[in-house]
Amino acid sequence: MWATDFLRPSAITLMKVLLFLSLVTFASAEWKELLVPESPMQSGTEQMQLRLSAAETPPPYSVKNESFDLLVPATYDKTKPHGLFIWITAGEKHGIPQAWENVLAEHKLITVAARNSGNKRNIFDRMRMAIDANDHLRKIYNIDGRRVYIAGFSGGARVASNLSVAFSEMFSGAICFMGCNFYLPVKADDGKTYGESYLPADELLDIAKAACRYVLMTGEKDFNRANIRAVFDGMEKENFRSVEIFDIPQQGHSLPGVEWLGRAIAFLDEGK
Repeated sequence: MWATDFLRPSAITLMKVLLFLSLVTFASAEWKELLVPESPMQSGTEQMQLRLSAAETPPPYSVKNESFDLLVPATYDKTKPHGLFIWITAGEKHGIPQAWENVLAEHKLITVAARNSGNKRNIFDRMRMAIDANDHLRKIYNIDGRRVYIAGFSGGARVASNLSVAFSEMFSGAICFMGCNFYLPVKADDGKTYGESYLPADELLDIAKAACRYVLMTGEKDFNRANIRAVFDGMEKENFRSVEIFDIPQQGHSLPGVEWLGRAIAFLDEGK
């Protein structure tokens, strides 16, 4: 006997209607183009170099030449704060699976991804676009500053990991799918030592360790697994207060299913 056998027909009908309406609500949200009129101070050349201890000079950049993909949940209510899910892709398109969209909406997350921001793009530009989207969306939507998450896949995840520490006052959490950088060399189980990728300012590193939350995602068949597990160990040794790793059985170097996205967001949301 099914659980619904105990319900009256009217109750069953009501449940079906509510389920249908919820599916229609989440499905009705559509990706739209977003243009950002200006960059904040944090995107400036001097700030980029100082925060990352970068020897090279970032190339010329104007956000007016860029565009973004934006997904706002159909249930968005300007009287209720929403979080931000800022995505850095590894390819030319944002690549967020359609199945993820309902999960992001259910968690009241507005999603944004810069166009033309894949691995072929200069890393400084990729970071600047994420910073600019963050700053602009806080101005035009009711954003909960405790729920501004940077995320990415593979090379995009490496960029996200840099931002999450070096710009820790702007991003309260990060999800790094199948890629992650660190500011110290880390030795992995595969015998390799993975070198440092940036050197954050001490005051920003202190914020990252004490106030931000991190999820590192890898899988049994992910070729970046040893690197990611070594970074996780390094973060624990460096006393990051809130860091978790999800090592998915049989998962290769690809985006995981909705269950893992939901678990990652739930971890970032803890205590908020």
